[in-house]
Amino acid sequence: MNIGYDAKRIFLNHSGLGNYSRNLLDILAKKHPKTQFKLYTPKLKMHEGVAFIKGLDNVAIKTPDFLFKGILSSLWRYFYVLKQAKEDQIEIYHGLSNEIPYLRKKTGIKLIVTIHDLIFLRYPEQYSFIDRFIYNLKSKYACKNAAKIIAISEQTKNDIVQFYGIDEYKIEVIYQSCHKIFKKPASIELQLNLKIQHNLPSNFLLYVGSVNERKNLMTILRALKTLPSHKLVVIGHGGDYKIKCQKFVEDNEMNDRVQFLKIDDTHELAAIYQMARIMIYPSVFEGFGIPIIESLYSKTPVITSRGSCFAEAGGPSSIYIDPKNEIELVNAILKIEENPEIRTKMIEDGCKHIQQFSEEMVAKKMHQLYENTIKI
Repeated sequence: MNIGYDAKRIFLNHSGLGNYSRNLLDILAKKHPKTQFKLYTPKLKMHEGVAFIKGLDNVAIKTPDFLFKGILSSLWRYFYVLKQAKEDQIEIYHGLSNEIPYLRKKTGIKLIVTIHDLIFLRYPEQYSFIDRFIYNLKSKYACKNAAKIIAISEQTKNDIVQFYGIDEYKIEVIYQSCHKIFKKPASIELQLNLKIQHNLPSNFLLYVGSVNERKNLMTILRALKTLPSHKLVVIGHGGDYKIKCQKFVEDNEMNDRVQFLKIDDTHELAAIYQMARIMIYPSVFEGFGIPIIESLYSKTPVITSRGSCFAEAGGPSSIYIDPKNEIELVNAILKIEENPEIRTKMIEDGCKHIQQFSEEMVAKKMHQLYENTIKI
């Protein structure tokens, strides 16, 4: 098979969408060496996250020719990339992040799109008008015109059906995996260096994710007020809401118990997951919730929210709370800490649950979808 990827996120995005795209390419290209992958990107920016591509003989990179360089590169990505893909004998073109190119004329190429979430429709107040308009335009067009849709969770599949009226038989749920570094024990040396470098406490709670209103860090901070011996490490970028949270910490004299860290190195992040006692993820709504499976792979118990996609990611033994109720959160923390047998069961059941997110499972399902789509 010849597979084309919209590779903009692979090279230009360093967070969620980029991680999904890079992990998928890494898994599939290695598991299926006879399949050819061509990466179509409007700009090429090499970085540590894409270093693995150099060792893959079945992966090639395509950028616009001189006519579409610079500010015209977006035109190439949306309106002309399929012409290039047809010349390259691409059979499947996969839009990895909620969008596909616009169909100017039939090319014979089957289009697939991954839809991560439609949060901008569920919580429109958290997005500007222009962002909502653009996200909706791209996602709706992709869902209507793709041959197949990949949803990263049952929750996202249900949203696609509800908001866009798409036939559910056009949609396939294929969970994502996470970076393989989260599946390996971090060295004692790395953990010790991080503890010294960031002055990390011996026991701490952990939050990982963007610090915005929907992610709801404030519930953890309010819970911490009633747990005076507990400490929290927060890893994530943010804007006004993060400033609000930092002010809450200062106003309640918790500066010595709450640390906001900037961790961009994946090896360091994985080590901190493994050092944490509990990972808390009280988001109101997500398309999937990748920090949850990163925690389960790290053998760190998870407390997260009821509803949305969280039980899909967290499995039967993670603890689920009302994300706006700090008392429930306090009780959940104490339940894990005061009952070693519960903690052990959470870790053991978590290790079983995450097998459905393994690289083997993702590769098998995705490659099978490609083969079936070619036959449509």
